Amino acid sequence: PLRDGEVDLDTVRDLVRRHVEAGTRGILVSGTTGESPTLREEERLALVQAAREAAGGRVPVIAGTGSNDTAHAVESSRRAAEAGADALLLVTPYYNKPTQAGLLAHYRAIADAVDLPLCLYSVPGRTGVAIEPATAAALAAHPNIVALKEAGGSVLRVSLLREATDLVILSGDDPLAVPMIAAGARGVISVLANVAPGETARMIDAALGGDFRTALELHDRLFPLARALFLESNPVPVKTALAEMGWIREGLRLPLVPMSRENRARLLSVMEGLGLPGAAAPRS
Repeated sequence: PLRDGEVDLDTVRDLVRRHVEAGTRGILVSGTTGESPTLREEERLALVQAAREAAGGRVPVIAGTGSNDTAHAVESSRRAAEAGADALLLVTPYYNKPTQAGLLAHYRAIADAVDLPLCLYSVPGRTGVAIEPATAAALAAHPNIVALKEAGGSVLRVSLLREATDLVILSGDDPLAVPMIAAGARGVISVLANVAPGETARMIDAALGGDFRTALELHDRLFPLARALFLESNPVPVKTALAEMGWIREGLRLPLVPMSRENRARLLSVMEGLGLPGAAAPRS
């Protein structure tokens, strides 16, 4: 959340407390949904510290410290560790699109430099490169590399990754979270949970507990919202939704711009159908 263009740490703390009370099992700061591409390094560290204060040790705080510059990722990861992050999320290098050999070298350099649990992040739609199962298996040999966030849009990838490695697989796609758990994933790093934390937590807990009837009911209820949150580039819709609910002030950093009137109306219609707070009220 931003206030007058600057990171709103008071609201960050409010959101973290809201999540913990709703059943969210971990907090990720400076991910893509948190406008990580435009955050300054000092802001990333302040986010880690604010989230830790609000979480009070009740849930882990994960910091997104990935970069397409390995040296920068190493330095950011070290500083996040010093700030108190419990784990790190590391997206594949974007734009320069390294080979699989390049990914191996990149991730090993970070894992050697920082003694924290690391979660790899494969999202080829944003970065142009995916972590192949054989690469994941080779990286899993490093004791600090423990998980992989899979956002390639395919449940098949979960089975291929589990066949190759014992890394914990986390879904990076809300609409695929339940089917991915059915295929062996262990949870989700969620956009949807920012807007509906309690119901998302119950959906994931039900799936992890083998109660797929309940999980599917919640999936069906939340699916329209999960889709609406990608009517435009993330995080534009989710920040719009949270502002309409009164949880944050509306604010984006360029090159992101406010949601179009047409798509805002579509998003609000879905939110109103779910009975989300503030969704039917006129904008302030």
